[in-house]
Amino acid sequence: MTKHEIIRCDRCSTSIECKANSYTKCQCSVVQLNLNEVQYISENFEGCMCAKCLLELQKEYQESL
Repeated sequence: MTKHEIIRCDRCSTSIECKANSYTKCQCSVVQLNLNEVQYISENFEGCMCAKCLLELQKEYQESL
């Protein structure tokens, strides 16, 4: 069994299990971001984020339009 790395969300510091080698099973894969949303997020953050933060940032972007 492969063990996944436990990391901190780049935004809220919550511990998350990174499954980059099994992306479809990773908690962040439930958030569908378009190219503009990805660019918006990547302008302020570099690392992985939890699904909750990704959803909040997606909403923040949509509200800024």
